[in-house]
Amino acid sequence: MTDLTLRYLSRGDVESLGISMDEVIGAVEGALKEKGEGTAEMPPKPGVHPLPDAFIHAMPAFLSGVGAAGLKWVSGFPQNLARGLPYISGLFVLNDVETGLPLSVMDCTWITGMRTGAASAVAAKYLARPESSTAGIVACGLQGRTNLEALSRLFPLKKAHAYDIDAGITRAFAEEMGRRLELEVIPVRTAEEAVRGMDLVITSGPILKEPTPSIPAGWLEPGSFACPLDFDSYWTGAALGEADRLATDDRAQMDYYRTVGYFAHTPQPYADLGEIVTGRAPGREDPEERTVSVNLGLAIEDVATAQILYRRAVEMGVGLELPL
Repeated sequence: MTDLTLRYLSRGDVESLGISMDEVIGAVEGALKEKGEGTAEMPPKPGVHPLPDAFIHAMPAFLSGVGAAGLKWVSGFPQNLARGLPYISGLFVLNDVETGLPLSVMDCTWITGMRTGAASAVAAKYLARPESSTAGIVACGLQGRTNLEALSRLFPLKKAHAYDIDAGITRAFAEEMGRRLELEVIPVRTAEEAVRGMDLVITSGPILKEPTPSIPAGWLEPGSFACPLDFDSYWTGAALGEADRLATDDRAQMDYYRTVGYFAHTPQPYADLGEIVTGRAPGREDPEERTVSVNLGLAIEDVATAQILYRRAVEMGVGLELPL
């Protein structure tokens, strides 16, 4: 019998592989295209909730077009921030689609950050104005970084406003991202300054079951695009109701979350990103439209990203071979 092994990739291993944001954007857009064409399998993610506003989710998916399947076991614990621990952590398991055997187990923190930023950028590609040159970032953690980086790959950004409830984190973010992206990143003192007047707006605070949203109607300008990554934690129902086009990345998941208490005041989406990417539903049609994509996070994006990581790891001989 052939010796059976899997490749373990630590977070350091994953980060050492040199996969670019451009590669992840391409993989995520391809996964969304498969979703729109019906060649992806992705059940709504089940989860458990050990602490208030904390979750551990199982996220399986299969992409028949690229021949990849796997599962992300991911947690989000906002309480970790006070402990000096990451809000998001977990593992991804990639399987062989011919045998079902596990090929690799890898850290999913980098995957989650990068594919989330990439998904926001893909949504903006279809729903934002192509000439968008300013971005507002509300919450300056990992997601703030990867989202700003991804947007900079697809849009001619000239300036960004950054806001976090911790002013020190805001300043550090502005300095780091301004230097890394060669972009003017201005730390601002209020969420309003990070939303008003910006062409592209990303919010990525913790997902809260009983939020007190702080973004009212009137802050998002006509012609602007927003991507709430924190469900409805930052955006009031009135603000989301102002959208001329409100999309989501997956209707079934949004419907499920409504049944457990989220999105009580959020309008029904007109389309999901798979439909928009494949042209089954229109993207932006008027430069003055306010557009919003409520991205919940999709397992197909994790699978697509994990596959390119695994292939690169095999090519480079990175990781630890473990017996099954």
